[in-house]
Amino acid sequence: MPKEKFYVVWKGKKPGIYKSWDECQKQIKGFDTAKFKSFKTLELAQKAFEGNSDDYIGKNIIEPGLTAIQLQRIGKPILDSLAVDAASSSSTNEVEYKGVYVKTAKVIFLKGPYKDGTNNIGEFLALVHALAYCKQRKIELPIYSDSRTAISWVKNKKAKTKLTPTLENGLLFDLIDRALLWLQANTYPNKILKWETKAWGEIPADFGRK
Repeated sequence: MPKEKFYVVWKGKKPGIYKSWDECQKQIKGFDTAKFKSFKTLELAQKAFEGNSDDYIGKNIIEPGLTAIQLQRIGKPILDSLAVDAASSSSTNEVEYKGVYVKTAKVIFLKGPYKDGTNNIGEFLALVHALAYCKQRKIELPIYSDSRTAISWVKNKKAKTKLTPTLENGLLFDLIDRALLWLQANTYPNKILKWETKAWGEIPADFGRK
């Protein structure tokens, strides 16, 4: 069952706090200068809405959930690294993914949207894309993903999706096949690491609408 999230819209058709991505999307779609971000708790969303959007957008906001000892044990993320993430929309049934350089949050690649996809597939393709990107450019930086599913698909070289192939998602399944072939044919020095969201906030590649 998906965890509840709250979406703050600072600039949009009607600024406010919304309880679903679909409601949020209605306020920002077609609004070129829209500013928005998702939060895990209503309390933090309310605090953010009353504050300055620049203090939250693109920043890793640590939310309640871990003790000081747990935070110390996890440590801090490696800034000299890449991070990937995906986003899907229940209203359009599309998925897209991107990769960023963690230290600066600069977008390295952005792909999609692809029709009739799932978030797990987007996370998997993002991770393989990052590995191929790094290998082509001889980059040995670690790569973060917040998806245990995607990490396991990559390590096992098998995409265990339950999505049914359709005419609309044919391209997406072609990309999955290409990604699996790449994993079978290539090795890579990059470490694949789990982004600890509870300790560090949302992954830098987050779309703000999971």
